[in-house]
Amino acid sequence: MKKLTYIFIALFSLSLITTSCREEKSTGEKIEEVVEETGEAIEDTADDVKDEVEDAIDDN
Repeated sequence: MKKLTYIFIALFSLSLITTSCREEKSTGEKIEEVVEETGEAIEDTADDVKDEVEDAIDDN
């Protein structure tokens, strides 16, 4: 019975250690990430439009 109790205590301690060490992003980091993703999306869209325009010019 003692071994079983020790196992539960060890597992509980391990779960506390692993969940309390999560790295959380600050608001500034979240905003920076969103701005970067938006910029990349705009660049991708601009490249797609450029390719479509070039294809349209080549077809004519």
